[in-house]
Order: sequence, then C-alpha cells, then structure tokens
Amino acid sequence: MKFISSLTLLVTLLILGACSATQPVQKSTSKHKMMRHMFQSVPVQKAQILQQGQNKTSCAICGMNLPMFYKTNHVAEVDGKVKQYCSIHCLAEDKVLNHKKVQNIKVVDVKSLRFIPVEKATYVVGSDVRGTMSRVSKYAFANRADAEAFAKKHGGKITDFQGAFAEAAKELTHKKRN
Repeated sequence: MKFISSLTLLVTLLILGACSATQPVQKSTSKHKMMRHMFQSVPVQKAQILQQGQNKTSCAICGMNLPMFYKTNHVAEVDGKVKQYCSIHCLAEDKVLNHKKVQNIKVVDVKSLRFIPVEKATYVVGSDVRGTMSRVSKYAFANRADAEAFAKKHGGKITDFQGAFAEAAKELTHKKRN
C-alpha cells in the first residue's frame, strides 16, 4: 500500500512537472529563487484535513496530496467514515463508479479555505485556471459574488453543485468507455 501511495505521488509530481510550463511563475521571498505556484495549492498549515488515519493527507481515491490540491477538496461521510477527496472528480468516482453512498458533502470555499455544504456553494466550471483530475476546472465559492468575480476574470460557467457534479460524472462516463 505504501508503495502504491509513493508511486501515485511520483506520477503526480511527474505530471505536474510536465504541465507546469502553463502555470504562472511567482517569485518566492528570496530574490534569487523562483518557484512555481499552482492555484489549487495551499501551505499544509492552512489545509483543513478532516479524514483520519495514516494516509489522512492523501485523497481517498487517487492518493494525491490534499494540501497540494486543496482548493478543489471535497469531503463526505461514506460508510460511517469521513473521506476527503482532492476533487469533485474523485468524489464522483466514489459515488458513480464505486457505487458508494456519499452523505453530508462539503467543498472548500476558494476564498475562505473553509469547508462549506455543497448546497450553499456556487461553482465556476470551465475557467482558464487549471482543474484537478480534469481538463474542465471546477471551483466552489461560498459567496455567489466571489464566483462571479472569478468567472469574470478567468471565464467559466456559474452553476451549482448538481451542475458541477454532472460535469464530473460525464467525464467519468467518457473515461469508462475508453
């Protein structure tokens, strides 16, 4: 199991390295160092990890690092336990492909970095900001005005959880056929 998690992390880092050419470059606090910054990432100290266990900072489905993809994190109760996902894609995979009953679903509000119930979230789907586990990004906001400002700056369609989930489920169906 530890080998699979390590292998997943290695593959993720390789993919990110290959894709990072399209990510904006930011200067770090040191004038001589440059670092790449992913929009989805937050420092470990700012990430709220709600699941328990040895691999609590890894996505329950794909094993990706939760703080690294924090702004797209979702959490749900599944079989009496809390599961945390790196993205709505992995949540949909658990529900649609693994036939799990997911309840009390929450998502990270991009602005506050706190979990909110998905019923209260406004999603922006398909912005120019890179998504997680999908070519079509899906970001959630507690405040509709924040979502509209994000969409004005980065494009994308305003929707609710059902619309964002339907897009993620559609991608899974396409993935399953291939």
